[in-house]
Amino acid sequence: MHTTTKYAATAVAAAFGVTVLAGCGGSDDSGALAKSSTTVTLVSHDSFNVSKGVLKEFTKRTGYTVKVLKSGDAGAALNQEILTKGSPRGDVFFGVDNTLLSRALDEGLFTPYEAKGLDAVSADTVLDDRHRVTPVDTGDICVNYDKKYFADKKLAPPSSFADLLKPAYKDLLVTENAATSSPGLGFLLGTVSASGEDGYQDYWKKLKANGVKVVDGWEQAYNEEFSGSAGGKKTGGDRPLVVSYASSPPVEVLYADPQPTEAPTGVATGTCFRQIEFAGLLDGAKNEAGGKALLDFLISAEFQQDMPLNMFVNPVVEDTKLPELFTKFGATVDAPATVAPAKIAEKREQWVRAWSSIAVK
Repeated sequence: MHTTTKYAATAVAAAFGVTVLAGCGGSDDSGALAKSSTTVTLVSHDSFNVSKGVLKEFTKRTGYTVKVLKSGDAGAALNQEILTKGSPRGDVFFGVDNTLLSRALDEGLFTPYEAKGLDAVSADTVLDDRHRVTPVDTGDICVNYDKKYFADKKLAPPSSFADLLKPAYKDLLVTENAATSSPGLGFLLGTVSASGEDGYQDYWKKLKANGVKVVDGWEQAYNEEFSGSAGGKKTGGDRPLVVSYASSPPVEVLYADPQPTEAPTGVATGTCFRQIEFAGLLDGAKNEAGGKALLDFLISAEFQQDMPLNMFVNPVVEDTKLPELFTKFGATVDAPATVAPAKIAEKREQWVRAWSSIAVK
């Protein structure tokens, strides 16, 4: 999910008001002071987005106002929390995914907390039995394509990782840096799944020779370099293939005026990697009670139903009703690539170093 996957609408940015009530008084009020903050701070990647009405419902229900601190791509946001661990910038961190989870857990970033409502969450998304993190959403990281480009060229879009190596697709693909971006890392892991530990480096050497372009993060890749996005059209993006999400096409429909009857972008479903995004209570959080309440809310019906058309990810709570626009224009991925979390933990740094030596020169 994410996001990514984890995923900001290309034409909208959310603004969040913050209200901080300061306590006052002498030594007898120390306990009250500890409880007086009505603000709970959520640290997140740039793609976090939620309807204001949903946040108002959280405030009405709990008394806490949410402050959202966006911190770049998921990898960059996580790096900042590691640098400040023990004295975090907020109370809850949202956006660590299954590609980076072991790193966050090994660093001891989170305090265990079993969120209320976890029994309704799909069991295959609960990857930490100590509940240091709570699953919030899933998404599929996939190559997206510009339908008009391929129609104009009378060229079929790629449908698999292997297709991306063909001469017909030379200089067409842009992806994100696997060392700093969760979609970039997810795409790398997809190639490891497809080509094997012994074959992925050769795959990337061939992909590099076929003109893949690597940029820092998703915002740049999708909104600037990709010719099929609304943002890319404005910036003169000239890459008709981009690593994004299976749920990216609904974004282009929802924010177009007028809305088209068909999404202008498509998904190469044979290039997908399954992403699971988590949130956790940061160790050293100043408002631990508010953080726990927020984690409960992230898997509530209100928040889960709000996600698909705000972050363009799939809910983890089973039987959540999905909006028609999300299901009509988003791609269904029946067999996404996966890599076991234990294997990611063991090999991620090695794979990223080898990838960097090939793809980033």
